[in-house]
Amino acid sequence: MPDNRPSISTFFPAYNDGGTIASMVVMASIIMAELTDDYEVIVVNDGSQDYTADVLNKLEQTMPHVRIIHHPKNRGYGGALRTGFKSATKDLIFYTDGDAQYDVQDLRVLYAKMADGVDMVQGYKISRNDPLIRKIIGPTYHFTVKTLFGLHLRDVDCDFRLIRRSVFDKVRLTRNSGVICVELMKKIQDNGFKIVEAPVNHYHRAYGRSQFFNFKRIWRTGVDLTRLWFELVLHKQHLATTPTPHNFVAAKPEPAASADPKVDVS
Repeated sequence: MPDNRPSISTFFPAYNDGGTIASMVVMASIIMAELTDDYEVIVVNDGSQDYTADVLNKLEQTMPHVRIIHHPKNRGYGGALRTGFKSATKDLIFYTDGDAQYDVQDLRVLYAKMADGVDMVQGYKISRNDPLIRKIIGPTYHFTVKTLFGLHLRDVDCDFRLIRRSVFDKVRLTRNSGVICVELMKKIQDNGFKIVEAPVNHYHRAYGRSQFFNFKRIWRTGVDLTRLWFELVLHKQHLATTPTPHNFVAAKPEPAASADPKVDVS
C-alpha cells in the first residue's frame, strides 16, 4: 500500500554545540523513522569554533539521510535558520536548536496536531528551565513583542516548530539576527495561515553557555525589532509584495552578525 504520510525535513541550527548535536541528530532520525518513510536531517553549522564540525562530518559519513551545511563564518541565528529553511526539501519542516534544551521526542506531539488545514504547529514551554535573569526578562520581552506586533501566541520565541513547506511560497524571511522568530511568526500570522499550539518540554542547557545577557547584543536586538516594527506593522511591507517560492534572500544586507547565534530573551 502507498505511504500517504507527509515527508519531513528536520534541521538544527548549531553554533558550538559539539556536546549535544550528535544526540539530537540520532534522536531525530529515530523519531522521524516512526512518522514517515521519507525524511532528511539537516544541520546548519553556523561557523562553530569548537568541535561541532568534526562531529557533524562524522555523522554525515555514517548516516545516509544526514546532510551538513557549513557556514565558513557565523551568520547569526537568523542566517542559520534561513539556510535551513531554504535547504529543506520535504513536505513538512521541523526545526529546533542544537543545544538540546528541547526534547526532539516532542516532535511526536507537534506531528499529532498537524491535521488537514493546519499550516503550522508552534510549541510552547510547559515550564521554563533557565537562569533566573532570563526568567525575569522573558515575560517582559514576550508582553512587549506580542503587544507591538499583535501576535496571538503563548510563546513567540519557542524554537520548536513544525511548518508546511508550502508556507514559504508566500513568506519571505530577511533577518540574520534572533528577531527572525518575530519576523517568522508575524508574517505567517498576517498571511492567514492556520497556527495551532502544543506544549513541549524545556530543559537546562547541558553544554556550552548562552551569551544573551550582553547589553550590546540586547541593544542591537532592540534596534532590529524597531526596524522590523516599521516594516511589518506600520508599513506592512510583507503584505504589499509577492515573494518567489522559497525565497530567503534578504532584501538588503544587514550589519555583520555577532558570534552569538541568538539573543534569546524569551
